[in-house]
Amino acid sequence: MAVLVVTAAAAAPPTGLICGARNNNTHEKLQECVTLAGVREHQQALQTIASANGNNRAAGRAGYDASVDYAEGVFTAAGYTVARQEFSFTYTEENSRLIRVSPSPRTFVNNTDFIRNRFGVTLDAGVPEGTSTGTLVPVGLVIDPSLPPNSNTSGCEATDFAGFPAGGIALMQRGTCGFTVKALNAQAAGATGVIVMNEGQPGRTGLLGMTGDATGLTIPAVFATFEAGLDLSQTPGATVTVTVDFLAETRTTENLIAESKTGNANNVVIVGAHLDSVQAGPGINDNGSGTAAILEVAEQMTRVKPTNKVRFALWGAEENGLLGSTYYVANLPQAERDKVALYLNFDMIGSPNFGLFIYDGDNSDGVGAGPGPTGSDAIEEAFERFYTSRSRPFKGTDFDGRSDYGPFIAPTVGIPAGGLFTGAEQPKTAAEVALWGGTAGQQYDPCYHQACDGFANNSDTALDLNSDAVAYVTLQYGMTTRDVNGVPGNPDFEGFLP
Repeated sequence: MAVLVVTAAAAAPPTGLICGARNNNTHEKLQECVTLAGVREHQQALQTIASANGNNRAAGRAGYDASVDYAEGVFTAAGYTVARQEFSFTYTEENSRLIRVSPSPRTFVNNTDFIRNRFGVTLDAGVPEGTSTGTLVPVGLVIDPSLPPNSNTSGCEATDFAGFPAGGIALMQRGTCGFTVKALNAQAAGATGVIVMNEGQPGRTGLLGMTGDATGLTIPAVFATFEAGLDLSQTPGATVTVTVDFLAETRTTENLIAESKTGNANNVVIVGAHLDSVQAGPGINDNGSGTAAILEVAEQMTRVKPTNKVRFALWGAEENGLLGSTYYVANLPQAERDKVALYLNFDMIGSPNFGLFIYDGDNSDGVGAGPGPTGSDAIEEAFERFYTSRSRPFKGTDFDGRSDYGPFIAPTVGIPAGGLFTGAEQPKTAAEVALWGGTAGQQYDPCYHQACDGFANNSDTALDLNSDAVAYVTLQYGMTTRDVNGVPGNPDFEGFLP
């Protein structure tokens, strides 16, 4: 059951940022008051929180809780009705490691180069945890990707381990028999840790969860990509550390909802961004950028009286799979869903090697998923009008539901949506450099989901422009949604519609 509790301010908001006592009731006035300095002050506050809490603001951790407190203070001081919506989720924490200690030290990347075993996850046989450092011992490897799959029996027979040194770390290869057979054979031979590398043929190079009934296994075991295993195999006798260390438990976290005290409660405009970061970093672009822009716009709209109810939402546990927004939509009664005119989403709007992307609500690009629910095309056009007014080129980005708009546009819900995106882990093309500048071949955000996604990992140009875009579209739809759902509004804003 949804828990939605109205609370008092829990953290002091920034001071001196609201444009005096003037009414920011036009696009020009509001955009003048929404400043880059104001957005960056909110980002700095989130960075300070992350720095004090293990360099992250991940859901289920103290840094996220402090972020909610901070944002609540901002919204409350700006005069909004604020509520927290609590929900439970499965919190996981991965601290598994694969390290070549010597020679040529290398720390392999969890979930990129290797993955911990998943033994017993479905069979309830237990997942062995622990850490072991020992000599790397290849066992029956056949490094020849031209051979057909299952061309080796690495680790499948006890005889494969003849002369295996006690305390060694067994490096084996996928193929022929099950992973649990290999791991148990290695343990019986005296291994204190297990690495199983992929076999190497096309389709057998990446990561694969090691599952099965490994009852009796007590040593740590990981699965490595073919590339990582090949790198290890080229230094037999190296000292290697294998660690399996993880946590999975139920924790609670919160969405934060702030609503204007005026406006048509039967025609609600929701403006959202996820507040949490990944565990690996502070998330000041992903998604401190969208969060900070929303906080700045909300502050500067404090004296605006919107025609429609405006609801700002900061979602929890997005990085765990859109959990906060999914929970919100699932627990919104149908009568309340029917009152939501549209949803605007802002997730990563300040990427340092940025692109200017608008969610392709009408699927005019013909790429991937889409179109969105009726009205999503009009929202896309609203963002296009803004960029055109600034003489800035733009492109569509697939309406694939990857961010928090996904639950809103689901077929069973059908709420029109739109938003902006400046790019994540994909490389920027030469053609895009011609449009926007930047570096071809480099990720839009080189620090995506990494520890370096801090205060410096943002483009002032993108942030400044896109914060104004957030202000423009939020105010526009706060005043009229005629182009989206046919509901007329403030006549002064009707003139901005086609």
